[in-house]
Amino acid sequence: MQADIQQENSAETESRAPDTLTILNPRTGDVASEVPVASEEAVSRTVGAAAAAWDGWRSTPAADRGAALHKAASALAAAADQLAETNAQETGRPVAEARAGIDAGINTLRQYAELGPLHRGHSLRGGSMASDYTVPEPRGVAAILTPWNDPVAVACGLIGAALVTGNTVVHKPSERCPRLGRELGEALEPVFPGGVFSTLTGGPDVGMLLTQDFAVSVIAHVGSSEAGARIARAGMLTGAHVIRENGGNDPLLVDADVDPRWAAEQAAIGAFSNSGQICTAVERIYVHRDIAGPFVEALAEEARRRNSDGSLAPLVDTRMRDSVEAQVSEALARGAEAVVGGRVPDGPGVFYPATVITGCTDTMEIMLQETFGPVAPVRVVESFDEGLRLAASGEYGLAATVLTTGLEHAEQAIAALPVGTVKVNAVFGGAPGGSAQPRGISGQGFGYGPELLDEFTRVKVVHVSAPPAARRLQTEGGAP
Repeated sequence: MQADIQQENSAETESRAPDTLTILNPRTGDVASEVPVASEEAVSRTVGAAAAAWDGWRSTPAADRGAALHKAASALAAAADQLAETNAQETGRPVAEARAGIDAGINTLRQYAELGPLHRGHSLRGGSMASDYTVPEPRGVAAILTPWNDPVAVACGLIGAALVTGNTVVHKPSERCPRLGRELGEALEPVFPGGVFSTLTGGPDVGMLLTQDFAVSVIAHVGSSEAGARIARAGMLTGAHVIRENGGNDPLLVDADVDPRWAAEQAAIGAFSNSGQICTAVERIYVHRDIAGPFVEALAEEARRRNSDGSLAPLVDTRMRDSVEAQVSEALARGAEAVVGGRVPDGPGVFYPATVITGCTDTMEIMLQETFGPVAPVRVVESFDEGLRLAASGEYGLAATVLTTGLEHAEQAIAALPVGTVKVNAVFGGAPGGSAQPRGISGQGFGYGPELLDEFTRVKVVHVSAPPAARRLQTEGGAP
C-alpha cells in the first residue's frame, strides 16, 4: 500500500509539525485551521475500542439504535451553523450551500433512523414442520472515509446506515476539511455509547492504517478512483467488505431536437455547480451538429454570467486548480479553443473561471479523465448514435445525462449507457430512495439509499426443524 491511499483528500498544508495539518482558506489564503494527526497508536486504540463496543451495540434493539440516530440528527441540527461556517473556511463553499449540505445530512440520519428498524430478512418456503428464514447481521467495525466536496451529507449517509444496522464506526474525514470532520464527531459522539462512534483526523497515512487493520470488517469510501482502487486491494488482503463511490467522467448527450438554450442551462448547472466539484458533475458534452452553434453560444453566456456575478466559489486548493489547469492547457495545446475562461485569474484565492472549450477530441485528457473543476468541454457529433457511442465509452461508470424529446432515443440511451445512474432531461434530481451501483472504476456496491443497509450487513440463513416426536405426531394425526 502506498502512503497516499486517500490522495484525493490530501489537504494543502503548511506542515509546522509532522503531527499537524494546517488548512488554508481557499478564498483568502489565510490559515483556516490547525488539526492534529492521529498517531498509529491512536488509530489502533480507536479501532480496538470500536471492536470492543461492537457486541453491546449489535445486541441493542434496532428500535433503540434508530432512536439514537434521531438524537444524533438533533445534535447535528444544534451544531449546524458552526459546521457550515467551518466548511466555508476550509473548502471555500458558500455558507448557504454548506448549510444545505448539513440539512441534507440531518434528514439522512432521520431517514436511516426510520429505515433501520424495518430492515429485515425473508421468510422461505420449507416443510410444514420447519421454519426457514434469513437474518441480516452487522459486519463489525466500519471504517468510513469521506470526501470534502459535500462532507457532512455524505458522511451522515454512511455513518447512519452503518450505526443503525449494528456496526460500530471509525470515521476518517477528508484531510482537506479535518476541523469540520472533528466538529461533526464532537456533535455526534456523545449520543452513542463509548467506542460506538469515533473520529480520527489526519492525512493519507491514517487512512492507510485504517484500511489495513484486520479488526475492520467493512470499509466505505467516497473519493477518487485511484484511492478507491488501493482501498479495494487493501480489503482483499484483510477480508473487509468494501463499498466505494469513486470518480466519474459523466457525459451529457444533447440531441438535435431539444431547445439549445434550455440544453445549455442544463449543461451549465451540471458543469459549474459547486465549481464543478461534484462526483456526478457534467464532465464531457456531446452535442448534435444541428444545434451546436446556438448551444455553445448559450453555454458561453451562462459561463460569462457566473464569472461576472461572483457566484462561482473557489476550488478547494491550489493542487486541485493545478490539475484542472493542466487538463485545460493540454486541450488548448492540441487544438481546442477556450470560448470562455481557460486561464487562472489574477488575485487572491484559489479561483478558476467557468470555462467552455470547443474543438475537443476523444484523445484529450479533458475528455478521458475526471476534471473536478468548472470546465465544460464540448465535442460536436454528427448523429445521436455517434454521440451515444462516445458517451458510453471510457473506464468510468458513475452517471450520464441525455437531453432529448424522443422516447426512442431516451430508451436507447438508458439501455446502452454502462453507468449506475442515467438521467433523462435533467442533470440533477431524482426521487427519494434511489440507490445505484457504479460501474467500472467509479466504484462498487450501493453507496446510499435503502440498499446501503444491505451493504453494511451480511445474511445468515436459518433452518429450524421440528424434533422427530413432533413430526411423528403430525403424521399420525395427533396434536404436535
